[in-house]
Amino acid sequence: MTLTPPRAAQKPRRREHHGDVVIDPYEWLREKENPEVIAHLTAENAYAEARMAHLDGLRDRIVDEIKGRTLETDMSIPVREGDWWYYGRSVEGLQYGIQCRVPAMPIDPANPRDPAAWTPPPPLPDPSQPREGEQVVIDGNVEAEGNDFFSLGSLDVSDDGRWLLFAVDTEGDERYTLRIRDLTTGETLPDEITETAAGAFFDPSGQFVFYSTVDESWRPDTVWRHRVGTDRAADVAVFHEPDDSYWVGAGRTRSGRYLVIEAASSITSETRVLDARTPEGAFEVVWPRREAVEYDLEHAVIGGRDLWLITHNHEAPDFQIVAVPVDAPLAEPVTLVPHEPGRRVEGVDAFERFLVLDYRAEGLPRTAIAPLEPDTELASLTWSGEAWVELRAPLEGDKLVSIGARGNPEWTQPLLRFGYTSFTEPSTVASLDVARVREGAAAMTVLKQQPVLGGYDPADYAERRDWAVAADGTRVPVSLVWKKGLVGSLDGDASAEPSALHLYGYGSYESSIDPGFSIPRLSMLDRGVVFAIAHVRGGGELGRQWYETGKTTQKMNTFTDFVAVAQHLVDTGVTAPDRLVAEGGSAGGLLMGAVANLAPELFAGILADVPFVDPLTSILMPELPLTVIEWDEWGDPLHDPEIYAYMKTYSPYENVTEQAYPRILAVTSLNDTRVLYVEPAKWVARLRDAGADAVLRCEMEAGHGGVSGRYSAWKQRAIELAWLLDVLGLAGDSTSD
Repeated sequence: MTLTPPRAAQKPRRREHHGDVVIDPYEWLREKENPEVIAHLTAENAYAEARMAHLDGLRDRIVDEIKGRTLETDMSIPVREGDWWYYGRSVEGLQYGIQCRVPAMPIDPANPRDPAAWTPPPPLPDPSQPREGEQVVIDGNVEAEGNDFFSLGSLDVSDDGRWLLFAVDTEGDERYTLRIRDLTTGETLPDEITETAAGAFFDPSGQFVFYSTVDESWRPDTVWRHRVGTDRAADVAVFHEPDDSYWVGAGRTRSGRYLVIEAASSITSETRVLDARTPEGAFEVVWPRREAVEYDLEHAVIGGRDLWLITHNHEAPDFQIVAVPVDAPLAEPVTLVPHEPGRRVEGVDAFERFLVLDYRAEGLPRTAIAPLEPDTELASLTWSGEAWVELRAPLEGDKLVSIGARGNPEWTQPLLRFGYTSFTEPSTVASLDVARVREGAAAMTVLKQQPVLGGYDPADYAERRDWAVAADGTRVPVSLVWKKGLVGSLDGDASAEPSALHLYGYGSYESSIDPGFSIPRLSMLDRGVVFAIAHVRGGGELGRQWYETGKTTQKMNTFTDFVAVAQHLVDTGVTAPDRLVAEGGSAGGLLMGAVANLAPELFAGILADVPFVDPLTSILMPELPLTVIEWDEWGDPLHDPEIYAYMKTYSPYENVTEQAYPRILAVTSLNDTRVLYVEPAKWVARLRDAGADAVLRCEMEAGHGGVSGRYSAWKQRAIELAWLLDVLGLAGDSTSD
């Protein structure tokens, strides 16, 4: 039986800018409250279900494989905050995590850096049992009851351990309702604040909550102060940003000494601070905003002096770190980590007795540590000296490693918690005694490695970095991972047939797609599919220049880089066009739509997740979420005719033509506020007009991140992987058959 896809009615709408007139037959699909639109999306879902019904068995097998490799009942490694150890629990059969705590041993004032007080309690032999003295802080399963979607946008506990602050979204639109609960009684206070952004927090006294709200375009624009136990009407707006191209966020320094508000566009930032001992005071600017200068700061105490460590890009495209006195931030700065082209400095974390530097070199994240003593001199902390020690993951072989600090909230802690992973090595959490950092692995203690059930052995898999060459001669990095023995071309057999290959890309916002382990990915690797990432321009893998040459009027490089990677993988015999599928989400979905138009002959299928495929229409509408903020990334087509013309040359929706397209699956969510459902809905309609085999799935109760709950997420991912395998001709090839 031949299935007939739904056809959206054509209702032409006229758009005119800079003398260019466009007649758009599907813009009416933007009318979210229109019953005809909902009916069309419902019909699209029914068609998608019917088209993929033959994959139900494979989807179920993939879900079973994910479950079979996952320790469903588990506990995270506890993290000390104040007088408590906090950790998360997952329970088999439950969608959401449970956040818990147990009392910590008191810290000896005479020996506050005794590692015994900072070493987490050992793992339990049976993680289904609670720890002695366990208190549930918040149970996501309880809070989610009665809702199809559930997400926490804020979660904080006051320094004295009494008050819990949490903010919940039950629609997927990232509008959170904030509440406060007394952990000593379990009572939820009458305080209820709706329509907040994520990231609310307590001040050190626990008397006040600072939170942000958004304007009509979903831009976080105002920071408020709320006194615990009072009505919202009494809340005070402590900062408002009127410039539509800036967003605001707030937090506090690890030292607890300062409250911080940051206002930033994509290319400019400005930070305000307030002594946390006077939470009702006025915030003061550290460095006034200067066009195209980005900076963030960290409070440090070095040699008895209060300093701001500022990571900035003024005359330093790949950023550098300087130190200035807290009481004189405009004084001549002391450079700690100088600018070095190609070494992207990403930030510094300060603790009472050490500093942690995050940076990026040769396309991979790196971390270095500088111990501090009470008499440490600032001059001794320059990068050229011997103060810094690079943190290395204790992994054997030539791995592509991601490493970085994680879960380190306490200013006085003597141990650094960090994590590392690769494409083949499950995520590992370890602890480092910073006082012994120069001893290397001897100073490290592995706390936990992500459990992978079913006899997983990293030695059965391989990973490597390859390089493609773009049309302009630029070398583009490519990461590959595969299962040994199933991929002849990568296992050294030059005569092997091309392999099935799954190519992923993003390439926007200076975001880097770093090495990482994935349990769902094993279902592809074990079927002989190679997984590859094209680290295209527009991302941040190779420094700020890599980003700059993949945005605004050089955005086309992102798309042609991806095509060059695909062509390289074909030319080197790793894969073939009929064995190559591509995937990208959000801005990576724009990448998918663009390459579908540019080089459809290179791909058998394209999976576009919440894809930004109608960028010109959206960026022309300043009333939409994020639009004005996005002008720094894409350009301003509303006021600049050259930008308008350039964006029109690559906009996927505007450039659909009658040509042979690969099979396309577009996935979206009705309540997504970042990339509206209308973009893939319009794109699929136009693709079908051009004769393409395009399928649309729209989650009706979800947002930009898709469905909530781990079992729902597994099912959603299994549907996508089953579709990819079907395109590759491997739908009947299951290792669990």
